[in-house]
Amino acid sequence: MDIFSIVTEWLPYLLSGVVVTLGLVASALIIGALLGLPMAIGQVYGNKPIKMAIGLYVWFFRGLPVLLLLFMFYFTLFPLLNLDVPEFFVGATVLGLRGAAYQSQIFRGAIQSISEGQMTAARSLGMSRITAIRTVIIPQAVRVALPGWSNEYPNILTDSAICYAIGIAELLTRTSQIVAQTYITMPIYLACALVFILLNYAGMRVISYLEKKVAIPGFSGSVNTGVL
Repeated sequence: MDIFSIVTEWLPYLLSGVVVTLGLVASALIIGALLGLPMAIGQVYGNKPIKMAIGLYVWFFRGLPVLLLLFMFYFTLFPLLNLDVPEFFVGATVLGLRGAAYQSQIFRGAIQSISEGQMTAARSLGMSRITAIRTVIIPQAVRVALPGWSNEYPNILTDSAICYAIGIAELLTRTSQIVAQTYITMPIYLACALVFILLNYAGMRVISYLEKKVAIPGFSGSVNTGVL
């Protein structure tokens, strides 16, 4: 059997890891956005203790390698909490928490790009600061943040391969299992690389489409340094 036939034979098994990989990426992006946006609001409008707490979180998760975070959560934190959780949950949690640290800075920059005058105008109409942030600032900031936020997709996609270290059956894990069965390395790993490239390309095309849909024509922001 030639190499092409072997790769074709094992391709469905290889692609089964794509579902797990995309699940990790989607989960991490959602967790990162749900945590990152509130943290960004806290960094721009919060008081000093809030800013310090968020800054510490960002410093911690951006300062440690993904592999070390995985081991810390998988072998230390969850066992100490007496939690028996699936490997997928650990991987998605770590990637999401780390992604939140990066996404918070993307959203923070977008919020600060919205003109201070918009907050002033909203307050002059009788809105509370919280209402103005929720209904005026955030809808615009999310749109502005999308181009920068889109970079999180390829970053998390490639980081997801590190989850191989704790036994998650994602794309790279499947690839390594095929190599162990066939003793063929380069063609199988090249097939894996091609799948990653296609996933990256397809995902970025979708995000690029969304960027065009939600873009604000003629937007020009100025820095906002308000404090709640």
